[in-house]
Order: sequence, then C-alpha cells, then structure tokens
Amino acid sequence: MLPGAAAAGGMAIPALIYVIFNLGDPAALRGWAIPTATDIAFALGVLSLLGPRVPASLKIFLAALAIIDDLGAVIVIALFYTADLNFVALGGAALVVAALIALNRLGMMRLWVYLILGAVLWVLVLRSGVHATLAGVILALTIPIRLTPGTPEASPSISPLHQLEHTLQKPVAFLIVPIFGFANAGVSFAGVSPAVLVEPLTLGVVAGLVVGKLVGVFGTVVLLVKAGLADLPAAASWGQTLGVALLCGIGFTMSLFIGLLAFDDPAMQDRVKFGILAGSLIAGLAGYIVLRFSDRRESSPR
Repeated sequence: MLPGAAAAGGMAIPALIYVIFNLGDPAALRGWAIPTATDIAFALGVLSLLGPRVPASLKIFLAALAIIDDLGAVIVIALFYTADLNFVALGGAALVVAALIALNRLGMMRLWVYLILGAVLWVLVLRSGVHATLAGVILALTIPIRLTPGTPEASPSISPLHQLEHTLQKPVAFLIVPIFGFANAGVSFAGVSPAVLVEPLTLGVVAGLVVGKLVGVFGTVVLLVKAGLADLPAAASWGQTLGVALLCGIGFTMSLFIGLLAFDDPAMQDRVKFGILAGSLIAGLAGYIVLRFSDRRESSPR
C-alpha cells in the first residue's frame, strides 16, 4: 500500500506544480506529465553508492515505487500522448490480448508462443495510434509466472516470465538503456542564454522533479504513517525516507521520453532537457547528502 500510494502522490503533485508554472502557455501545458516519472536505474544507482547505510527495506520501497510510477507513466502516454486512433488495429490488438490471456489460463508454458503473439500485438498497438510501449506491459502481464496454473507459488527457476526477465536483464541494462540515454539526452547550447534556466517551462520541470516529488512522495508517506494506515519500511528513519523521496526526483529516461512525445519544437525540447538534467542532478545530490548524513539509529515504525 505504501509505495503504491506514494507513487500516486509522486505523480500528482509534480504534474500540478508544472501546470502552475505554465498556466499562461497552452503549448507548454502539453508537457504536464514530464516531471511525473522516476528513473529506476539512476535512483537505485545512487542508493547503491551508500551501501549498508540504507536498509534493504528502503531499497525495496524505492524499487516498488519506481516500478508503479513507470507503469503509471506508460498509462499516461497511452491515454494522453497518442495520435488518432485506428479502431480496426485496436480491435485486432484486443483479440491478441484475449488469445494471450487464454493461453495463460490453459497452461501454455512455451515462451516462444507468447513472444510471437507479442510481436503481433506490438505491430497492432503501434498501428492503432496508442503508443506501442503499452504492448510490452500487456504482454508481460500475460506470460506465466507460475509453473502450474492455479498454484500460488511462483517458480523463479523455470517460469516463462522469469526466463524472459533474466534473458533481457543484461541487454537492457548494458545496451538498450545506455543507447536510449545517449540518443535522447543531448542538449544543444547553441544560441541558448542563461535566461532559459528561469523560463516557466524549464522551471516547471525542475520544480516538479525536485519539490513535487519530495512533497508528493514524502507527504503521502507521512499522512499514511501518522494515520496508522501503514508503517515506515523496517529499520528506516524519517530522515532516510526523506532522502529516498528526494531520489524519486531523478526523472531521466522516462521524463525525456515524455518530453519528446509532448513537443515537436526543438527549442521546447531543449528546455525540457535542461529542466530534466538540472532537476535530476539537484534531486540526486540532495537525496544522496540527506541519506549520507541521516541517523540510522531511528527505527521506530511511527
């Protein structure tokens, strides 16, 4: 409950802050979702630098929050950043999804069958006008994670979903993500003045990532814990939780992706990239400093 609610707060508040900064610019308002995403790899990377200073429970909390956050970002992309819908392709995609669910329920354990249908699903979703990233999420939800259908235990060693996850782990971490980062993070400084840093579009992204994520994530945790609806992660202090909330403001890859979808104007894209890089850097450094000097002896759940 805690990471799910914190992820929701960490999406809503940054979007609200961005909108407040850009109320007078209808074109800029299209980028409202840019500061809502958290980059899992970079946020967990900063945590790894701190080693045992951060309890494992907080690492799990951050990973769960960031995963839910990214799934939310994919849904936002599908709903708000799509072209005109092709209902024929959308109907075909729905049939493929139904077939994938049926195969899962019937106990089909051959991974290649799901992957072939997944490729068809990707093409149909792409042609439908909905962003094709949604196809990957839907496919993953239909691939079996249990050895025997209907049993509650997952089988990490032989379930098709675990096989796929482990196969993709290294190519994604060492090839796909770096290529994406290098391809999309470039910012041209030609003709750019320091005034760009205080423009509403750039400030909206920076404030959304740094302030919005902090208020949305940490504020939600405080409300739930003080209301007795949840406990802090085991052995974690309030200071450490504050530091993790700051790390949620690292919005590198998914934020860049949404920025490219939101704006066609290269000048606006550059301002978005400035904001993302500045906001992510500030949030990452602030989170690291808070976690580095937080008292690890506070372990009271409330």
